[in-house]
Amino acid sequence: MSANNTYDAIVVGSGISGGWAAKELTQKGLKTLLLERGKNIEHIKDYVNANKGPWEFPHRGGRTQEMIKDYPVLKRDYPLNETNLDYWTNEKESPYTEVQRFDWFRGYHVGGRSLMWGRQSYRWHDIDFEANLKDGIAVDWPIRYKDIAPWYSYAEKFAGISGNRDGVPILPDGDFMPPMDMNVVEKDVAARLKQQFKGERHMIIGRTANITVPHEGRTNCQYRNKCWLGCPFGAYFSTQSATLPAAMKTGNLTLRPWSIVTRVLYDKDTKKAKGVEVLDAENNKTYEYYAKIVFVNASALNSAWILMNSATDVWEGGLGSSSGELGHNVMDHHLGVGASGVVEGYEDKYYYGRRANGIYIPRYRNLNGEKRDYIRGFGYQGSASRDRWSRDIPEINLGGEFKDALGEPGAWHMGIGGFGETLPYHDNRVYLDKSKKDKWGLPILAVDAVARDNEKKMRVDMANDAKEMLEAAGVKDVKPYTSDPVLGRGIHEMGTARMGRDPKTSVLNEWNQVWDAKNVFVTDGACMTSAACQNPSLTYMALTARAADYAVQELKKMNI
Repeated sequence: MSANNTYDAIVVGSGISGGWAAKELTQKGLKTLLLERGKNIEHIKDYVNANKGPWEFPHRGGRTQEMIKDYPVLKRDYPLNETNLDYWTNEKESPYTEVQRFDWFRGYHVGGRSLMWGRQSYRWHDIDFEANLKDGIAVDWPIRYKDIAPWYSYAEKFAGISGNRDGVPILPDGDFMPPMDMNVVEKDVAARLKQQFKGERHMIIGRTANITVPHEGRTNCQYRNKCWLGCPFGAYFSTQSATLPAAMKTGNLTLRPWSIVTRVLYDKDTKKAKGVEVLDAENNKTYEYYAKIVFVNASALNSAWILMNSATDVWEGGLGSSSGELGHNVMDHHLGVGASGVVEGYEDKYYYGRRANGIYIPRYRNLNGEKRDYIRGFGYQGSASRDRWSRDIPEINLGGEFKDALGEPGAWHMGIGGFGETLPYHDNRVYLDKSKKDKWGLPILAVDAVARDNEKKMRVDMANDAKEMLEAAGVKDVKPYTSDPVLGRGIHEMGTARMGRDPKTSVLNEWNQVWDAKNVFVTDGACMTSAACQNPSLTYMALTARAADYAVQELKKMNI
């Protein structure tokens, strides 16, 4: 082994969970190599569009026909636009096979999707950790809320989660910064919902990873709502604004971008990993790096790719494949269903700034003994706002009256969109498609995952309930909407290397260790045993901090 290629720990992937792993391991004294397959993006310096106005973009921030042609997946939803196009993966260089449609929106660069995420940050409840066991679905989580609660607090305090302690039983309160404020319409709709549904349904301000007071050298949110361009204030949690500076400060971190990890190197004599193999994305040369522990945090699907591509004569299906579950149980949140309408009577009211947050309606279905024709549940996110100058006014489309009208704010609208839980189906899977190669000659990933009957039945309630709640709150002309329940659109991929209690039915144990190589840890979305309906990133942060703490303890005891 070359001393220059040897570290105490290696972290694969620099997104939300990878950044956390690097922070925790370096702060505990481990010399750590952080590997990222894409380019470096430096905080502030490389946020080249963060301070631009819409008029400063050639196409006012929209999309061109060339972009639509070059990004056939990204064009399916909102991410495709010219303001941050280079944050999204080049689909020609890194294709994947869709056995069934799966909208995979990826970011291959330092920070990963921590630069583009929606920042909604919610704890899970014990109900979520117990659901699989209770329903006889998949396998039981090997942990409960009490095991992760201290780590939720730890993650919230460092990341900076703003929110209100709402006392909603299904949604545990946390260690929050002062909340952002709901606007006048949202407050009134929330009060009417509480009254109409006798306190059984709640509308709260979103709990978001946007700081509202200065924190850890970061400046509080400026209400610009340009988070997806990179925040020069460091107001939202990202690898660049939070975990990477903390890791760098220790002097224990080495960051290597343009490093595609092709496999984990397994030593069958020690039954442990000895390091990783890296393909340099710029010069196409192969290198090996060695370490005592390896954290795989490349995102749920890519972490599965790395493990599957680490096949040896011990496990033909890859490292962690002994249970037959590696690559299976793909989950996401199904969305694209909800309702919106017009709110009358607030024409003299407006709001200040562009709040980088919305409202949240926590899950209320299939609780307290209620039985629907599906299991699990859903929540909603949304907001109320006034039409601005860009609205279309067919009746006044020319002349001075048209210009005058656009100088005044338009009608108030309120909309809510559902986020539903997807069950962990064994047949929803990813696997290596060795018949096709990417730019670097590596086999690509095939995705075969689809929403099924439980999700489709749930969506009926998601549309009907949205309409019912808005109408009950006095919203007019409410129109429900729905669409095909395509997975991937939630950008919450989970489940390909699930945690469990038995090595025969799971890939990871309760500490996120690969059963087959206990010095390998997976703490990104791949580790999830079920999906709940809350945004999952806060859970990744907590699980990563917990696993890193355990890994260092075990290393000191010479158990790994």
